[in-house]
Amino acid sequence: MKPASFDYYRPSTLEEAFQLLKQSGDEGKLIAGGQSLIPILNMRLSAPECLIDINGLADLNYIRHEAGWLRIGAMTRQRDVERSRPVREQAPLLSEAIPFIGHMQTRNRGTIGGSVVHADPTAELPLSLLALNGRAVIQSAEETREVDLSDFFITYLTTDVMPNELLTEVKIPLDAPVKGYAFQEYSRKHGDFALVAAACVLDTDVEGRITTARLTLGGVDAVPMVAEEAAGLLIGETMTEALLQEAGALAASNVDPEGDLHASREYRLHLAGVYARKAIRAAYDRSIGKGEQA
Repeated sequence: MKPASFDYYRPSTLEEAFQLLKQSGDEGKLIAGGQSLIPILNMRLSAPECLIDINGLADLNYIRHEAGWLRIGAMTRQRDVERSRPVREQAPLLSEAIPFIGHMQTRNRGTIGGSVVHADPTAELPLSLLALNGRAVIQSAEETREVDLSDFFITYLTTDVMPNELLTEVKIPLDAPVKGYAFQEYSRKHGDFALVAAACVLDTDVEGRITTARLTLGGVDAVPMVAEEAAGLLIGETMTEALLQEAGALAASNVDPEGDLHASREYRLHLAGVYARKAIRAAYDRSIGKGEQA
């Protein structure tokens, strides 16, 4: 199929983009990498009156370490983040997660901001950035605001970005780097959408007790989820098989997946427990020096 007809604009500055957003209102749609939007348009699941192509906004393509934050511009290509040495050194969970996104051709074109704003609950980038306690920087012609990613995702394919706004940056705090991290997902074959995914970051003391932990799950609800209770269970403990089983069961008990043609609700619940355990174990092993390092 082909998309319905639309007007096309390619702003060269943020100010021009904001003006176009203001003029188009709900009838305008931003396009960056187009990896998700173009299929949606082709299937006529969306028929905006105009497309605003922000590929000309070169100022939104960057990776910077600044004032205790790793800052990534919304127009930065996924492949650039995947290959970035600062990301590999300062936020290696991202480096581990990004190769799961589609194929290299997908990542060459797809952008960080596009994936985050699309807000697919199984997507690797929202899940990883949520595990890293990231923040979204959102701008309009009138103001700039920051939103914690735990508040950014509202429901399926819906975020806190308003029609007159643009996600310009994601930020990852670097004030408390952790030694342990892991990204795990299950899909039918590499490049497919994940059925369930899990990301974990944690740290341990010299005796192997877990001092901090954060666990996120994807594909188990309308938005990527923070498994707070399961992560809280780990604090102050050393890893045992009993603890791992309990944490996985607790993580799975607090999610509400829907069944579809790819997997039943029961299967997704099972995978949630399995992949929560896999992510926790891999992150713990890294933290105590037994796992593979990036």
